[in-house]
Amino acid sequence: MEQARLRCFRRPGILDSTEINRGTEMGRLDGKVAVITGATSGIGLHTAEIFVAEGAKIVVAGRRAPEGEALARKLGANCIFRQTDVTVEEQMKGLIALSVEEFGRIDCLFNNAGGPAQTGGIEGLEVERFDAAMATLIRSVMLGMKHAAPHMRKQGSGSIINNGSIAGRLAGYSSSMVYSAAKAAVIHLTKCVAMELGEANVRVNSISPGAIATGIFGKALGLSVEAAEKTPAVMREVYKSAQPIPRAGLPEDIAYAAVFLASDESSFINGHDLVVDGAMIGGRNWSQQQQGYVTLRKAFDQGAG
Repeated sequence: MEQARLRCFRRPGILDSTEINRGTEMGRLDGKVAVITGATSGIGLHTAEIFVAEGAKIVVAGRRAPEGEALARKLGANCIFRQTDVTVEEQMKGLIALSVEEFGRIDCLFNNAGGPAQTGGIEGLEVERFDAAMATLIRSVMLGMKHAAPHMRKQGSGSIINNGSIAGRLAGYSSSMVYSAAKAAVIHLTKCVAMELGEANVRVNSISPGAIATGIFGKALGLSVEAAEKTPAVMREVYKSAQPIPRAGLPEDIAYAAVFLASDESSFINGHDLVVDGAMIGGRNWSQQQQGYVTLRKAFDQGAG
């Protein structure tokens, strides 16, 4: 039964209502209440679906009301949508409060909302675009933690999950140095807050995705939102050999990591950055390394001759 349920989720695309209802029969998040930002597409949308399938009640946030309302209708009574600008403190405060008002508590906050940042070198960066990216990528995370913390302290439990990136761990893994810097800040802020809130039995961790096939790459390169949302299939092809695992990452890969960190299965994990990248930043791929040796041997043979 468990394997069948997992297989029904491990495919690209949005789950149908039959799959969602089947998942709730034996959920890993039964009884938990979660807030998920950036839930109208990509990683956030898939996480919302899988959280509900795993038994959670959720409040989802995004800027696009039609998409968010459609998701809430699809997921039913266990999902509430609130249109939210995650960079605005009062809106984030209200989002967290809505969870407590409607469902009585907040067990998990997934600070997932994000977006692309200006590309190019340091000399061409524009201050306004820099500040806007930092607001979306790091201020929003701070605001979510700030306003979830009092409720979780009072409960004596909770799990905060922040969406980092492998670009925040190593340079050169994003088209934008601003994005990389912001994600590095997310990862370190996560650890700092984990040391504080851990004393109240509130865990704070981050997930750092690798090359996940979503529309963010298209948005970073200047495509419209509509056009960018059509690019995941292209990304799956482009990144299928970028890491030892011979496929690109999928939004579900991050969603399942979030399920683990939201669940009681991870009750002793705190201040950790969970990298989900198929070993992209693990080092050089084996085949590339071996081909390099072949090239070197040929060079030696030519030099010896």
